[in-house]
Amino acid sequence: MRIDIATLFPEMCEAVLSESIIGRARKSGAVEIYCHNIRDYAFDKHRRTDDTPYGGGMGMVMKAEPIFLCWQAVCESLQEKPWSIYLSPQGHVLNQAKTMELSHRENLFLLCGHYEGVDQRVLDTIIDEEISVGDYVLTGGELPALVLADSIVRTCPGVLPNAACFEEESHFHGLLEHPQYTKPDTWQGQSVPEVLLSGHHLKISQWRTQESLRVTQEKRPDLYQAWLDKN
Repeated sequence: MRIDIATLFPEMCEAVLSESIIGRARKSGAVEIYCHNIRDYAFDKHRRTDDTPYGGGMGMVMKAEPIFLCWQAVCESLQEKPWSIYLSPQGHVLNQAKTMELSHRENLFLLCGHYEGVDQRVLDTIIDEEISVGDYVLTGGELPALVLADSIVRTCPGVLPNAACFEEESHFHGLLEHPQYTKPDTWQGQSVPEVLLSGHHLKISQWRTQESLRVTQEKRPDLYQAWLDKN
């Protein structure tokens, strides 16, 4: 998989994408991620990437042309059009199902907005879908793009040791994950559930399923009801 991120702050993105699991995945070649500075495609006299909004109002709006030229350069590099996503509070809220859907795409282009947003004309021209990471507003699209990239990359082949590493986590099957414990088996008078020390794999599996249902019902009754409706 290849992910191209168009941003005004590539160094900010690189700082995150070079660390931990996603950083190792890039180094191993399991995934390709490139951060493109939209300012490099601003070819007017002052190399501006934003301007005042038509109709008046506060703030600035990102210009269409630098974004389009950045996207066009990525298309030429790929020799095809990538699936293009604008990170926006107006988009559909990200969930695990969307993450898994996007993980099957070969090429993704992520556009990070800033200021008061992006000229609608370039969105209408290049963007396939808009995605939000929650019903709130952030300064720019960089953090949402990093969240999206991380959630996708960790499901790609060769990134984690095996599929069980993410299939047993919260949201993968519509439920939250069961509680986790590690050594020591007793800490401040609190003991690890005996079943986890038993070595009985079937009983452990049953306990984890029951706990997953309990945790989901307590913490996210909306998810629990949705799971009941499907099952």
